[in-house]
Amino acid sequence: MRHPILLAACIAGVVAVAGCGKKSGEDTVTRAFQDVNVVDESNLNDVMLTVADPNEAVSYFTRTAQENPDRIDIQRSLGKSLIRAKRNQEAASVWGKVAASKDATPDDKVDYADALIRAGDWAKAEKTLDSVPPTHETYNRYRLEAIVADSKQEWDKADSFYEIAIGLTTKPGSVMNNWGYSKLTRGDYQAAERLFGEAVKQDSTLFTAKNNLILARGAQREYSLPRSRWTRPSARNCCTPSPSPRSRRATLKPVKGCCATPSAPTRSTSRPPSGRCARWKTQANAWRSPATQRCGSCPSRCPFVPIRSTPIWPLCGSPMSR
Repeated sequence: MRHPILLAACIAGVVAVAGCGKKSGEDTVTRAFQDVNVVDESNLNDVMLTVADPNEAVSYFTRTAQENPDRIDIQRSLGKSLIRAKRNQEAASVWGKVAASKDATPDDKVDYADALIRAGDWAKAEKTLDSVPPTHETYNRYRLEAIVADSKQEWDKADSFYEIAIGLTTKPGSVMNNWGYSKLTRGDYQAAERLFGEAVKQDSTLFTAKNNLILARGAQREYSLPRSRWTRPSARNCCTPSPSPRSRRATLKPVKGCCATPSAPTRSTSRPPSGRCARWKTQANAWRSPATQRCGSCPSRCPFVPIRSTPIWPLCGSPMSR
């Protein structure tokens, strides 16, 4: 009688231990997947805040915020994506909730003030900046303080804030441009020109500073361009010269992926070599259509497509004229 009872007790113990082991294994796998999801979500959030389409980022963070309403980091990302999408009123509303939460930081209040300035609520933005502790000294805070002082025409305070902001960043090009525009508004054109020039030196791709530099020089009746690169970053010249066997000089051909929109063809004043095509004429069409040449001695046309260079007339009777 003792053996059946002992056998039943052993079987029950083995089943209990097996059940605990199975449960412990499932918990471990679940925790591992949670860790992987956290890493993937963090990487996806970074992508959405940097290179993704702004409206797609807004949709993503809105959906994520609805699924996780207690996560303040998602609310911050939603506010940043709304700023990127230029939906400033909605961004101000989201940043207001973030700044009012118990886990808010001084940076959240600064970002809230930034959203309010973009939305045009200057008075509320000033109050929000005043509520930031004075020990919180950051570039973004003093940049906004300078902008608010400019709006109130408090020039001395604005100059002080701009100077502090420049000292708190390693890339002061944009804030120098803002300071120069403030000087331009006051009528101090020489100081504005100097600040715009410094902004261009700090960031040669800052096209707004280059445009403002021309305005400042024009206000002083200086219409010559200073020495600098004046091409837009989005339309940079990335063509490389390559010799053409059928022409006397090199023509510019685009690198793959660059120069997708060639400049308009210019009319050439050069004539074909003597003895070739006594009667000739040129026809320069729009930039989408190649210019053509018809020679009196050739029944066919000689097409060519000029790309960022003076057109070179091909010789009639060459392989290009077929």
